[in-house]
Amino acid sequence: MSLPFASPHFRRAALLALGLLAAAPLLAQPGPPPVPADGTPLGLAREYARRGEWLKAEALLSDLPGEVQLAPNVLPDYLKVLFELKKFREAEKLAKKAVRKSPAEPTLGVALGSVYAAQGDTAAASKQYSLVLSRLTAGQVVPVATEFQQRELPRWVQRTYLRGRELARNDAEYSPQLVQLYTRTGNTAGLLSETLRLVDQDEQQLPFVRNMLQNSLRTDQDFDTLEKLLLSRAQQQAERAAYPELLLWLYQQRRDFTGALVQARALDRRQRTEGSRVMDVAAIAQRNKDYEAAIEGYQYVAREYRSGQFGQLARQRLIQAREEQVRNTFPVDKAQLQALVGEYQQLLTDYGRTAQTAETLRNLALLYAFQLDDKQQGMQLLQQVIDLPRADAALVDEAKLALGDIYLLRAEPWEATLLYSQVERSRKDSPLGYDAKLRNARLSYFAGDFRLAQSHLDILKLATSREIANDAMQLSLLIGDNTAMDTAGVALRDYAAAELLVFQNKLPEALKALDALLTKYPGHALTDETWYLKAQLLRRTGDYAGAVATLQRITENPKYDILSDDALYLTAQIEEENRQDRARAQELYTQLLTRYPGSIYVADARKHVRQLRGDAVPQ
Repeated sequence: MSLPFASPHFRRAALLALGLLAAAPLLAQPGPPPVPADGTPLGLAREYARRGEWLKAEALLSDLPGEVQLAPNVLPDYLKVLFELKKFREAEKLAKKAVRKSPAEPTLGVALGSVYAAQGDTAAASKQYSLVLSRLTAGQVVPVATEFQQRELPRWVQRTYLRGRELARNDAEYSPQLVQLYTRTGNTAGLLSETLRLVDQDEQQLPFVRNMLQNSLRTDQDFDTLEKLLLSRAQQQAERAAYPELLLWLYQQRRDFTGALVQARALDRRQRTEGSRVMDVAAIAQRNKDYEAAIEGYQYVAREYRSGQFGQLARQRLIQAREEQVRNTFPVDKAQLQALVGEYQQLLTDYGRTAQTAETLRNLALLYAFQLDDKQQGMQLLQQVIDLPRADAALVDEAKLALGDIYLLRAEPWEATLLYSQVERSRKDSPLGYDAKLRNARLSYFAGDFRLAQSHLDILKLATSREIANDAMQLSLLIGDNTAMDTAGVALRDYAAAELLVFQNKLPEALKALDALLTKYPGHALTDETWYLKAQLLRRTGDYAGAVATLQRITENPKYDILSDDALYLTAQIEEENRQDRARAQELYTQLLTRYPGSIYVADARKHVRQLRGDAVPQ
């Protein structure tokens, strides 16, 4: 058995045992000279110990004078040798001798306890460690905790710090040390409790606490434990805002936006922020495609704060969230789209066609052009946005990009690229400028000019916007992977043409093009991409069985491992949302968590499993 005896505090204790830390005049008295480390019995003993020849090492150490055996550079080595030889009686005598020399030095008492533990006498060891803690003074807490840590006794490290907290009469004393200990030992419950103690003492610690929790929470059980702790504290200390803040953060981490809205409403009422917290959560829910939660949040603000600063914006975003929900519910219900047109027009009637409603005009234009196939009406509305006096310049440029998209819908790529390039120049080195460049790259890709597309994408991969950089990287990889062997990119041209049909909302034609590609290029590297895109289109057209069967071609073939988690997640969504098979959906989400723990879909999959399992939603 090998134990780390040579901590700095242990050496200090050994010096005390020898009386070498007495007053200066005593130290100045003549004594035995220091023993050289090499070419001496001690050096030879250490060499034997290094080679595992414990008997030879012990023979040399036992011949040393008693005071030398207790020297701080010798005692740890001697104890280690005795432990390896299981000569616990001798080790006990040696440790007790040191304790007798300096009974007030607690680290020597820890060493004695470790002798009992090595003998298997855990009761005696525990008694000795407890004795050390009972005699502890405030100044000895850290050295003793360090000694226990050196001997890999985390339970006693914890007890030492807790004893120090009692001595200090301060419930927050040694919190950083305990947080580190719990993190190192994986004691999640202790870590959460100790971390929240920091908030109890000082709410200014909230950012630090969130950061600690972000780095520490790993499993659903961890999140469940924290949720219970926070709910309990929020009920017991209703006057404290820190716990709703942490619950809001927790639910957002779990993508439980319904639970997050509960806390956001409470914080809005407490802080009198007129719905701003709810608006923030609703926007995040919308970006994460949780349209029910987003709609609930916007409805709340539009109802409760109708005349407030966010009332109009809440109504605008409410219609926008409903539109996204309709567009992403397959097959798309045209009657619901027409109803949304009426909602947009009512909003414009209520607030007028001004700079403040420019975003509403733009959204209505895109609805007409892309969903209702009324491109002319869409173009007219976008031109109104561009011509609005005092309209936000960024929104005007966004309208120009949307107008370029409609030109692409009309198969007029030159008009589209003129508008994209105009925005790219006026918004250089900004997210909107990068967006314009990405559209130009996509336009080149649709046209089969992969070299020009790649030149745009090489710049965009360094963009400051992570979303744009990721989109650029994805398209760049698609082009690179499929032009490496086939420099002309013949198959990729056909695939790009199919994607253009999808962009133009010509789904039947796109499906035919994809089937032709699969027939024309069997076994091509684009096969998995083609199957995946086809499955998405089949879902949009309402052929759910066909979509699932197509996705199985990916999930059941190890060759297509790159898209396997995407395909499995999409299959689970179809089973849950479209085929209403909750049991099958839960099984598939669980499979994703097991087979692809590093997937980007893990957080969403966990959320769906909880919902399908029927876990209670916090109120």
